[in-house]
Amino acid sequence: MGLNDTPGANRVHIGIFGKRNAGKSSVINAMTGQDLAVVSDIKGTTTDPVYKAMELLPLGPVMLIDTPGIDDEGALGELRVKKARQVLNKTDVAVLVVDAAAGKAAEDEGLIALFQSKGIPYIVAYNKCDLLGKPGAPGKNEIYVSAEKGVNIWELKERIAALVVAEEPKHRIVADLLSPLDFVVLVVPIDSAAPKGRLILPQQQTIRDVLEAGAVAAVAKETELRETLTRLGTRPRMVITDSQAFSQVAAVVPPDVPLTSFSILFARYKGLLDAAVKGAAALDALEDGDAVLIAEGCTHHRQCDDIGTVKLPRWIREYTGKEPNFEFASGGGFPEDLSKYRLIIHCGGCMLNEREVKYRQQCAQDQNVPITNYGIAIACMKGILRRSISMFPHLLAELEG
Repeated sequence: MGLNDTPGANRVHIGIFGKRNAGKSSVINAMTGQDLAVVSDIKGTTTDPVYKAMELLPLGPVMLIDTPGIDDEGALGELRVKKARQVLNKTDVAVLVVDAAAGKAAEDEGLIALFQSKGIPYIVAYNKCDLLGKPGAPGKNEIYVSAEKGVNIWELKERIAALVVAEEPKHRIVADLLSPLDFVVLVVPIDSAAPKGRLILPQQQTIRDVLEAGAVAAVAKETELRETLTRLGTRPRMVITDSQAFSQVAAVVPPDVPLTSFSILFARYKGLLDAAVKGAAALDALEDGDAVLIAEGCTHHRQCDDIGTVKLPRWIREYTGKEPNFEFASGGGFPEDLSKYRLIIHCGGCMLNEREVKYRQQCAQDQNVPITNYGIAIACMKGILRRSISMFPHLLAELEG
């Protein structure tokens, strides 16, 4: 992804569903005007969900997801159907493609029931309508289209756009906590785990949000933080640090200056913060052999001192004096059965859209498993949790209550 691209997590996710050979890939190609998806008369050509970030008028930046046929067969087919259903957890708008001549099947009706149960706005696109003599009037949430002939493709895109809830997010990353011309110091460690030649996505997005608030962002490494604060010549409104440097930064930043982390701000941005603060208490109850899931929303090359697989387990052992059993999940992989875990520790979720973060949170809550995130867990173990959430009074009240 280039620096000028909209992050995938900030794009409207449009999932394309349906039976094999209903024309899902053809509809995608017609909507985009490009041959993005492989089209074949052979059933089951799409074997895994295919993600394509692009601009789709009149919506703008979207993530199109082409899914395997919901009627795939055999043991491998069952896995493909499972993957198609998992796409629902991150789908903002669903398009169900149905062969117009065949009409809706039981599998299609089952998908519609899933859309409705998950609160996903949807539209049914009856494809290949050019092969019908005279199609009847479409029902609510339905439209007749022909991917091959281009019939009603623009209208389909307009209908999809109308289903997107046009509202501002409940939270900004940090802008709502700032006033114009506030100084915000961002602490960005540059070590072996840092990507070469660039900042990671949460850092980029936070800087952008600071600027959109009319505030001023000053970026420094943790080793230059003390001198930076001295030379700044004014009290910063806030210091935001990478969670891994919490202890070092907390020792430098004056107690009257609010201090938090990128991970904590993203937990709020994605709707996880309240649950994460409550879930952190489970750290104190861990025992030898307890299963702990450490989950990340992206996949990346593991460094020798990786935070998720190395640092967090080490810090947890040191903090608790116990030997839990750690398991790891990354990218789109997230277990459906969470019942064996005593605690889930999730990353900031910068690569996941809000719907998927909330889905994972809901899965944990439904199975009575505490869930927290990297920043909150680290702040708790370093003894600075209250300070790191001091800008959120309702959370402080809950902790003290």
